[in-house]
Amino acid sequence: MTPSIEEHAQMTVEEFEHLEKHAPDAVKLEFIRGKLKVKPMPDQRHRAIVMWLLTQCMQQRPELLLYPEQDLKVEAYRNGRAYADGALAPVDHFVGQEGMWADTEGVLMVVEVTSKDSDTHLRDRVEKRDGYAAADVPVYLLVDRDKGALVVFSEPMNGAYQRCPTYPFGDTVRLPEPVNITLATEKLKDYAD
Repeated sequence: MTPSIEEHAQMTVEEFEHLEKHAPDAVKLEFIRGKLKVKPMPDQRHRAIVMWLLTQCMQQRPELLLYPEQDLKVEAYRNGRAYADGALAPVDHFVGQEGMWADTEGVLMVVEVTSKDSDTHLRDRVEKRDGYAAADVPVYLLVDRDKGALVVFSEPMNGAYQRCPTYPFGDTVRLPEPVNITLATEKLKDYAD
């Protein structure tokens, strides 16, 4: 029998939430796969990509908002805590949810933009992908600055995304149901570094 993530967790979710609540403002803490993670503060190109994507979403789907830096309960049984660079959901979707960490139910897409740090591969390309799939988020959009590409993960099933096509910056990318947004990504070349 394979041990569960909870059996190897560094702390409980409650202990993490207490620690995170008292962390300095300049530090963003996440709890992924039972382990404490420090999310780096975004640089200006990172922020520009999120704002570019926010604008695309608002123009094409005004009934939805891309909530920047949204704190979410992720993974199976919502035992993880992640700061998504963006969470696409209906207007006022998170209003009325109790506590700091929002449930992913009703979120159509989460977005992560890779950072220039040594942990970005494990965090954004593996752990968060798996956490969002386990939470049944329909679409996970990874803006991979290192590779100059968008990876569109979709069709979560049994804790894993079934589809994950990759598109180089410059391609026109149609985000699948339920997002239904088309991204002309030429502008992302300006933010590549």
